[in-house]
Amino acid sequence: MIAAAHFTGTDGILLAVVLVLLCVSAVLALAETGLTRTSRAKAKALVDAHHRGARALQRLVEDPEGFLAPVLLLVLLSQLVAATLVGVVAAHLFGPWGVAAATAFEVVVIFVFGEAVPKQWAVRHADRAALMAAPVVQTVVGFPPVRWISKLLIGIARVITPGGRSDEGVGDVTESELLAFADVALEDEAIETDERTLIHQIIEFGDTVVREVMVPRPDVIAVEAETPVSEVLERAMAAGYSRIPVYRESIDDVIGIAFTKELVSSMRAGEEGRQVAEVARKAHYVPETKRVAPLLREMQTGQFHIAVVIDEYGGTAGVVTLEDLIEELVGEIVDEFDKNEPLIEDLGNGAFRVSGKMAVAEVNERLGVKLPTDDGWDSIGGLVLARTGHVPAPGEVVEVGPYVITVDGVAGRRIGTLRIEAAKGGPLEEAPSGENGTDVPALKRS
Repeated sequence: MIAAAHFTGTDGILLAVVLVLLCVSAVLALAETGLTRTSRAKAKALVDAHHRGARALQRLVEDPEGFLAPVLLLVLLSQLVAATLVGVVAAHLFGPWGVAAATAFEVVVIFVFGEAVPKQWAVRHADRAALMAAPVVQTVVGFPPVRWISKLLIGIARVITPGGRSDEGVGDVTESELLAFADVALEDEAIETDERTLIHQIIEFGDTVVREVMVPRPDVIAVEAETPVSEVLERAMAAGYSRIPVYRESIDDVIGIAFTKELVSSMRAGEEGRQVAEVARKAHYVPETKRVAPLLREMQTGQFHIAVVIDEYGGTAGVVTLEDLIEELVGEIVDEFDKNEPLIEDLGNGAFRVSGKMAVAEVNERLGVKLPTDDGWDSIGGLVLARTGHVPAPGEVVEVGPYVITVDGVAGRRIGTLRIEAAKGGPLEEAPSGENGTDVPALKRS
């Protein structure tokens, strides 16, 4: 039986050192969690809000490799040295039984108070933890011995880690993450439904091309260059348009845009028989594959509200207006001249009527279906044409995946409306609300 030794002043000093090391470990563990959970965007927001320590935090998160290695190293050293000193004191006081007591201390006390407690607090209060720890970590990382050792460790880690250095210029937030952030913010009631919808539309706006928002060629109201001003004004007033394209031989040869205010001026001047080509302004042309975001900026800087959309062969594919672009951001804009024809109509019993000119992607989004979108068509009418291989007759049925599409109406060679329902008579459900915050039906197979 080995007798226990008396507690000495040296033991007290060693235990004091252990307590200090335990505090250092806790602070650095808190710093590790707080800093790694802070994104560059969050750090910038804290700087803009003038929080104390935000500048240091921003500098640290710009280079996470620069602080992570030294912090982890110091945490490990603190815990190892503390554990060793506890073992020395315990062995001196209690002999072999002290080793067992030291092991229990290391597992319970060091883990709980040096790791678990500070990290859990940092998870719950990430901003406060990061702001509190940033100045301390910045000072520690800037200390020459720590800086030299950390550079050596970072170099070794980069050699061992597959891929080496991180890709430069790659952001830490993607479009999908921004959309997810908006959804989470809505769930947390940080933003309203309309704000979430607008965020989604703004992000999707950058990926939209002119072909998806233009007025297609068959719907374009245009006049020949030799048409009298009086006749053009009547057509413009009947259609409710303030601008009408003017062409020479065919609509593929648009030479300008006629403005109704200038047509009215010509009428007042007694020039009713004047050819519209003489008062038309220069037209702007854009390819159908142009993205709408730069086009919107061009319309703002160039101060024009309508552009002629041309296809790859130089022919007229349609026209696009400033209103078309804005509607992609804020939703449909209906004025007193627009015919309020619903794009989607609930027919009951799980069936819905949709306009043939609706984009397939929009039908998928608003009805919850998964119709193919990557086979060369944009509208759901184009999808049906591609599947049938001819202009379908009213009542013709096409099966696309788990859904049945029935042609309701055909105007000339264009599909007007379509009926969508689940195949084999399966029941359909309605979603409580759609992307635009209004009640919008959704198709779902049971």
